[in-house]
Amino acid sequence: MRVMVSPLLTRIRRREAKVGVVGMGYVGLPLGMAFAEAGFPVTGLDVDTRKVERIGRGESYIKHIKSEPLKELTQAGKLTATTDFAKAKELDCIIICVPTPLTASREPDMSYIIKTGEALAPHVREGQLFILESTTYPGTTDEVLKPLLEKGGLKAGVDFHLAFSPEREDPGNKNFNTKTIPKIVGGHTPACLEVAQALYASALKDTVPVSSTRVAELAKLLENIFRCVNIAMVNEMKMLCDRMNIDVWEVIQAASTKPFGFMPFTPGPGLGGHCIPIDPFYLTWKAREYEFHTKFIELAGEVNQQMPYYVVQRTMEALNKVKKTLNGSKVLCLGAAYKKDIDDMRESPSLRVITLLKGTGAEVDYHDPYVPRLEEGHGFNFSMTSVPLTPETLASYDAVLILTDHSNIDYAEVVKHSSVIVDTRNACKNVGPGREKVTKA
Repeated sequence: MRVMVSPLLTRIRRREAKVGVVGMGYVGLPLGMAFAEAGFPVTGLDVDTRKVERIGRGESYIKHIKSEPLKELTQAGKLTATTDFAKAKELDCIIICVPTPLTASREPDMSYIIKTGEALAPHVREGQLFILESTTYPGTTDEVLKPLLEKGGLKAGVDFHLAFSPEREDPGNKNFNTKTIPKIVGGHTPACLEVAQALYASALKDTVPVSSTRVAELAKLLENIFRCVNIAMVNEMKMLCDRMNIDVWEVIQAASTKPFGFMPFTPGPGLGGHCIPIDPFYLTWKAREYEFHTKFIELAGEVNQQMPYYVVQRTMEALNKVKKTLNGSKVLCLGAAYKKDIDDMRESPSLRVITLLKGTGAEVDYHDPYVPRLEEGHGFNFSMTSVPLTPETLASYDAVLILTDHSNIDYAEVVKHSSVIVDTRNACKNVGPGREKVTKA
């Protein structure tokens, strides 16, 4: 077999390689900015014309990414965006950051990767580097993306480079960003790994090479399945503590004083985000191909999926204490995003809670300072607008549910002006007088 000798390494080290990022969302936009800030010419490829237009104007459409640095890059010509995938032929390194959701039957949806591969296939040329970052099951890079890129006759590892490097974004986390989070990299061949690692090392702080794309793919799943399983355990513990009349938050705080062998996880209304609620199902689906049943992982998924139902049940019980029924009651949900201080709605459990509440006959509104409007779609069948949070507003509701504890919401005021509060995130832990009105859920 002919071994590819890549002049691309030299172009990468000189910051001359043209970098393309497919999918300019929560992962792609900050990654493209990181490479542009490192001195590479970067082109974003996206089918969403609105994103392309806003990048062109230097306007960020993601809450935790500021417009000022984006505008500096676009005005300097270091970062551009287009919907024209024919531009891929001019690029040296192409990083794919497209969604990998689940189908309605909770199986991996490869359609975004497949469509991207099909769009890029006619433009593959010798010497290019293609990297998949989308979270997926082990084997996707080799079994799904590679055949698509090879349609024109060029071969991965021979004519062009191919690698997988899982995205590791945590929106709203001020301690880490794209540049500082270590980057796992797995290549289709050792030469592919060398080029891919050189690219990331030119823009990011640390890289972690592994032996194959499959190892890199599974490492990402393990990271998030670890969190999923532990969150399920503490969610189950929360429900048990409710039966035993014990404060689970105090239990967690006490256990956290152990300086070894314990890592605290916190309960909530369910799982949210683009990874943890989805990734376990990617592995359980792939495991069936090997006649292996991932009982532990599937059980954790079942526990976490039941949490919105538990929240609704606790709301019903809280209203019963004041001789009211959930059917016909006015309920305000505080927080629509899946975690604090961000505008990310992907897989947010708040949407499921709202849907279930409406199904019981409750009149439901929501408030979220980062999410002014909820649009119908992705299993959510309502369009809603965030209501203002005032003493008068709070007093008009029969119950207030705290689903996301945003730092710019004054929960002491919420307790002061609300008659019934159901707190799923321990947001009211230090609010003082009035805590007797708070039901922990």
